[in-house]
Amino acid sequence: MLYLLRHGDAEDGTGDDASRRLTPKGECQATSAGQALAALGTEIDACLASPKVRALDTARIACEALDLQPEITEELRGGRFDSLALTAGRGDVLLVGHEPDFSGEVGRLTGANVKLKKGGLAIVDGSTLLALLRPKDLAAIASR
Repeated sequence: MLYLLRHGDAEDGTGDDASRRLTPKGECQATSAGQALAALGTEIDACLASPKVRALDTARIACEALDLQPEITEELRGGRFDSLALTAGRGDVLLVGHEPDFSGEVGRLTGANVKLKKGGLAIVDGSTLLALLRPKDLAAIASR
């Protein structure tokens, strides 16, 4: 199982793109994502995150509810990546990164034409898109 979480809402890009931090809204989105994954009973074995601050902070916050420590993965910094090669042998993995890379990877794996919102989550099992959850969906699941 592959979980692709787009980073939460971040500061405007007025400086170094890699240093953009999460806004309070983005922090809430990350918290909801982690709590929703926990509430759904997911058993995630590893979390791989982009080294960009907004994605790494999203991963750290979400992983608090999952009792995981995210690993920085340069392949998720930006641009195309191969999730199957990246996650091989790791079990169920949560990836935290950026658009349009994540939607492109979901499309490559499943054929689905999706667009992940900031703080949104796609759940993929093999070549099947099981769920595409918006931040408000994750918040609703987390608050149950």
